Order: sequence, then structure tokens, then C-alpha cells
Amino acid sequence: MPQKATKMRWVLGCFLFVIGFVAYMDRVNLSVAGPMIMKDFGFDKVQFGLVQTLFFIGYSLMQVPGGIIAERFGARKAMVLAISWWSTFTMLTAHATNFITFGIVRALFGIGEGPLYPGGSVLVSRWFSKKERGTANSFILAGSFVGPVLAPAITVSIMTAFGWKAVFWFFGAIGFLVAFGWWLLARDNPSEHPFVNQAELKKIREDNEQATLVDEKKELAPFKKFIKSTQFWAIGIQYFITDYIMYVYLSWLPIYLMEAQNFSLKEMGVMAAFPWFALAITTLTTGFISDWLVGHGFSVSKVRTYFGSCGLVISSAALYLAAISITPMITVFWLTISLGSLGFTFNASWASCNDLGRKFTGTVSGWMNLCGNLGGVVAPTLTAIIATMFNWQAALIFTAAIGLVGVGAWFLVKPNIPLVANTESRGRFS
Repeated sequence: MPQKATKMRWVLGCFLFVIGFVAYMDRVNLSVAGPMIMKDFGFDKVQFGLVQTLFFIGYSLMQVPGGIIAERFGARKAMVLAISWWSTFTMLTAHATNFITFGIVRALFGIGEGPLYPGGSVLVSRWFSKKERGTANSFILAGSFVGPVLAPAITVSIMTAFGWKAVFWFFGAIGFLVAFGWWLLARDNPSEHPFVNQAELKKIREDNEQATLVDEKKELAPFKKFIKSTQFWAIGIQYFITDYIMYVYLSWLPIYLMEAQNFSLKEMGVMAAFPWFALAITTLTTGFISDWLVGHGFSVSKVRTYFGSCGLVISSAALYLAAISITPMITVFWLTISLGSLGFTFNASWASCNDLGRKFTGTVSGWMNLCGNLGGVVAPTLTAIIATMFNWQAALIFTAAIGLVGVGAWFLVKPNIPLVANTESRGRFS
């Protein structure tokens, strides 16, 4: 009788969901606690905005180094270090006393979160075959997108009962528990895990040479050659656009709904949740659909490229329709379709990092996420400038228009041509 395969890889996938959720909760809770912090310390909007920008600077700078750390030391150690580091500075946020200390703490918090997603990508490359990577990558992304939905209610409840400082103590403590759980549960290679049997190991190793490289020589990625690659730049550009659109929602959706659509505070709290719920659901379902297609013989390149580009096409079209809509509820409908459709692109992006990077998945995913978070640095300020100089409609139309740049970039990613293979066989990229 054939041995029944264990499911340890999916247990780790669910744990990635939890980690992504906690990471985004820790990001969003500062914004939710912001009014009380600004009142206590006398910060104006510019000062508080700079504090949040310092997070993105630290986070962006750590993307590529974080990927290299995950490749060299393994996702298990890298992610435990990352979670413990950012949880420490989450707790220290409660002890900041002025603008300078708040800025330093949040920048160091950003550095701590830097290795998280590259580390998760490295783990996925080792633990899942090509036929399962779409679903596997969707777990940590979906957890991240659920965070902005639930963070306000949880944070407000804690603040109401215990004050704003308790928020950071609570979430910091949760982070340390998650780090401890990850250390106990995770292993860098499936063959090292006591709860993985031979049947599951066979499934993992199907079309996945990385799962067999237990003692391979640790190498630094050929970064000088990577930056000459059209594919390397293309995956970065499309993710800059994708994250730009997402951060417009994260930064301005509540204010837009109240100022431009005249929703009350209570109504806004409900309406703003719909796009994020849609994004989380689409990200998860896209993973299952893309894996089903690859498992039934469809080209990896076509699945990734079509999902990635179509997500941006639908998002841009729906955002344009939201901009010209004159009915608030119809506007929310199109905004929900717009952000929700990015789930196709997010999923394809991270799965493509596995396809392109192989043993250098950490470096490729770190580069892509660096580009994406540069979009996060630009989006809030540029959107505010356009909305102030013109109006909210112009800001949304501009955001919709730049989505087309990402669509074009997707057809240059070519996920079926690994960067490592190009390095080894031709020494150049195209």
C-alpha cells in the first residue's frame, strides 16, 4: 500500500499567513494610534508622515541584504531574526519620547521587517514544487492583506482599554511568540524535518531541484550580471507599479472616501474594508488557480505573465471607472474590483521570483520588493500633490494610467528563463 504523504509544507504555508498578518498589523497600528501619539507629543502631520517614511527607508534598504541573508543562513534563522528584531522595536515604540527617537525606532523597525518576504520566498522555493508555488506564495500575501482589515478594530480596542502604549507592548509580545513558534516548526530543507515522510518529500522534489540542495556551496548572487538583465529590471518595474497602486489605497482610501465621496467616519470604516477583503480573497484563489493550470500542463511563463499583466489591466480600468463614477456606492464597487484584481499580480510576482531566481530566489525577491517599496515611498506624497493641485479624480486617473507601464513590463519578465541558467549558459541576459 503506497505511503500517504504528510502535509508539513502546508502547515508551514499556514504559518506564513500568520507571520504576514502579524507583520502588517505591526505596520498599521502606528497609523491607527497616530492621533493619540500626535496629541501627546505635539507632532504635526508632516512630522508624523516623516516618521512613517523612515520606516519605508529602513525597510527598502534591507530588501536585497535580507534576501542574501536568507540564502546564506536559511529562511528559518533569517525569519526568526527578522521577527525578533522588529518585535523588539515594536515594543520600543512605546518608549519613544520625541520626534528623533520615534524616527530612529521606526527606521530600525523597518530594517527588521526587511528580510521577511525574501525569507518567505526562499522557504517556498525549497518546500514547494513549481505546481504548488502559486498557492504557497499566496499565504503570506493574504495574511498581509488581512492585516489592514482587522488592525483598526483590534488596535482601537486595546487603546480604549489600556492606552496607546499597550498596543505596541501587546503586538511586540505576540511577535516573540510567533518567532519562537517558527523556530520550533520550520526547517530550511524538507529532508531535515522530522515530520516529513518520503512520500511528501517526493512531491516537494517534483520539478524542484532546490529541494535536493541540502549541502550546496553558499554563493552570493551574481548581482553585477543581474543588473544587466532586462528580466531583472522588468520584474522590479512591474512591482514598483503594483505596490504604488496598493500604497495609494493604504495611504489615502479612508480620507478619499470621506472627502470625495462624503461618507461618514462610521460608513468609511465599513466601505474601506471591502477592497482589502477582495485583495486577500483574490490572492488566495489566484494561487490555487495558477497551480491548477500549471499542474494541467499550461506554460509557467504564460500563467505568470497573463495573471500578472491582466491583474494590472483590470485594476487600471476599474480605477478609472471609479474616478469618473458619480455614485458613491458604485465608486466603492469599482475600487473593490481595482484593488482586488491586484491579487492576480501579487501572486504572479512572487511565484516568478522563484522561477527566475532558483537558488538566488532571496536576492531576486529582495530586489523586487525593494522596487515595490520605492513605490510605497513615492505614492503617498505624489498622490497628495496631484489631489491638492487638481482634485481626487485626477489623482485616481494618474494612478490608473501608470498601471499600463506595469503591463508592458510583464511581457519582459519571461519567468520561463531562469536568471541562474542564463548566467551559467550564456553569461548574459535578455
